[in-house]
Amino acid sequence: MEKVAERFLRYVSFDTASDENSEDFPTTPGQMVLARHIAQELKEIGLEEVRLDQNGYVMAKLSSNMDRPCEGVGFIAHMDTSPDMSGRDVKPRIVKNYDGKDIVLNEQVTLKTEDFPEIKNYIGNDIIVTDGNTLLGADDKAGIAEIVTAMEYLCQNPHIRHPEIRICFTPDEEVGKGADRFDVGSFGVKYAYTVDGGEIGEFEYENFNAAYAGISIKGRNVHPGTALDKMVNSVKLGIELNEMLPKEQAPEYTEDYQGFFHLTDFNGDVELTKMDYIIRDFDKAEFENKKELLRTFTKQMSEKYPKADFHLEIKDQYYNMKEKVEPVMFLVDKAIAAIEKAGIKPIVRPIRGGTDGARLSFMGLPCPNIFTGGHNFHGRYEYIPVNSMIKSTEVILNIIDEFTK
Repeated sequence: MEKVAERFLRYVSFDTASDENSEDFPTTPGQMVLARHIAQELKEIGLEEVRLDQNGYVMAKLSSNMDRPCEGVGFIAHMDTSPDMSGRDVKPRIVKNYDGKDIVLNEQVTLKTEDFPEIKNYIGNDIIVTDGNTLLGADDKAGIAEIVTAMEYLCQNPHIRHPEIRICFTPDEEVGKGADRFDVGSFGVKYAYTVDGGEIGEFEYENFNAAYAGISIKGRNVHPGTALDKMVNSVKLGIELNEMLPKEQAPEYTEDYQGFFHLTDFNGDVELTKMDYIIRDFDKAEFENKKELLRTFTKQMSEKYPKADFHLEIKDQYYNMKEKVEPVMFLVDKAIAAIEKAGIKPIVRPIRGGTDGARLSFMGLPCPNIFTGGHNFHGRYEYIPVNSMIKSTEVILNIIDEFTK
């Protein structure tokens, strides 16, 4: 099991940040480099039908060794890291037997316990941290390392009974494309789990319903000295429209099952302003209400300012996987049993975001999410306790055992 940390440290040396502005697939070449490395490794540990397609998906199989028919199970993780921070030249460090104090990452950056108090839960653990200049990449290279380590363990211990197991490592999850070219039909099993969660014990089968909203406002620019009754300042109209939205429904004021409107980008001048939003809610009816509210306010602004031109585009992105998991709640029961068997208290909570599993669930592959053990994803303060990675690997093996029953 200790190999999981060694494997993880090897994977983070690959720069696999995805690029939301790229039209390529995968969006960056580094993902394909890691994909080739992993595909070769899967062959070496003894998996079957290892294949890497032109889109960067790595799939493999471990045949059942049961003496009776048994439902198979899959495990999925993503190879890319967030473009929010550099993943190039990652220099991880293992803090041995963590003492509960602040961790100096470099001369300018310190991981302070007052800012991240949950790290004190890992006193006595070995913790992998960054050097303060890059993210670490536990999201989701830890998930890959844990899945591969579990598969290697089964290959090395053929006496352990298991059903057919399928694994897949996807590109571009961080930019919302991870399921775009996933071939559910050829995956080979009807149920799977993503290994893409956070702290030890975390388990999720609910996520946001998600939509993108883009608003463009065309104004009219004339010389300010002669602007009376002629100028239409699109920037001011954009600000006014944004202020119409419920202030308490912004991300910084919400938690748990509360949804939000999030203004992610605002660019403009007098002549033209563009605004990008993401809309999120766990409840499908409330999700629809939020979209309708934005339509209503945009229409009201258009009627109030007829000299301006307002255009609203709304696109659904993904939906709450709970709708697809509830009919197969045994997936949840098996995962909770597997976590408890590892001596961990399950932390069942909704994902305030989405995973590949959310989209895959609606593509016919119900796919709850289990923890990797990492904290502070997407930034320089990211860390992961080695024991949490070992426990995630153990939970994967326990889930596999649950499918033999």
